[in-house]
Amino acid sequence: MMLHEFLTANRQILINRCRDKVAKRFEPAEIHATLDHGVPLFLQQLAETLREEETTGVRNGDSSPAPAPTAIGRAAALHGSELLRRGFTIDQVVHDYGDVCQCVTALAVEQNVPISTDEFRTLNRCLDNAIADAVASFGSNRQTSIERQAETLQQRLQIFSAEHKRLMDIALRSLAAIKTGNIGIGGATGTLLAHALDELGSLTDRSLPEILLASPGAKEVPAK
Repeated sequence: MMLHEFLTANRQILINRCRDKVAKRFEPAEIHATLDHGVPLFLQQLAETLREEETTGVRNGDSSPAPAPTAIGRAAALHGSELLRRGFTIDQVVHDYGDVCQCVTALAVEQNVPISTDEFRTLNRCLDNAIADAVASFGSNRQTSIERQAETLQQRLQIFSAEHKRLMDIALRSLAAIKTGNIGIGGATGTLLAHALDELGSLTDRSLPEILLASPGAKEVPAK
């Protein structure tokens, strides 16, 4: 049995085994999200690559891209982006594809299905390309996310600074007027000073959590 035939015949078994490996690292609710966007499609593309190489007799060297690199690369890149969107780490990107290699080789040994040197090289090459594209996509999208957060953070800091400056100006001018001795603390100016001080306290309580959330890598601030 050729490796592409083995992969096609045991596709669901391999998916289930990869799912079991993911279950040891994540909560059950997260397994579907981490697995189904990467492993099944990769197994299909790997089988197609192996079948094409067997049919044409043309095999790329270890340092060359796998056949149909766009299809494998695009799927892997989407998988990396999806994991980032769902809040997973880059380790999961690598683990997902590493699980495939372990499950394929283990099941082949169990069923006494030999994997030729050429087939194993193709398997490793496709895994290498998939991991590289997924990690590159993850990193690129992560950087974009950080840049967007930084831009949002800068905007919120500018708003906070402008509002803080406005309230401080009101408070200082009110205090200066009261210190002349011509008006009392209980009048309108005193009320304005008290209001400005209250707003300064409120500004900090209101804006600080928003600023923290806009910071790259920030976690949700628990409610008081």
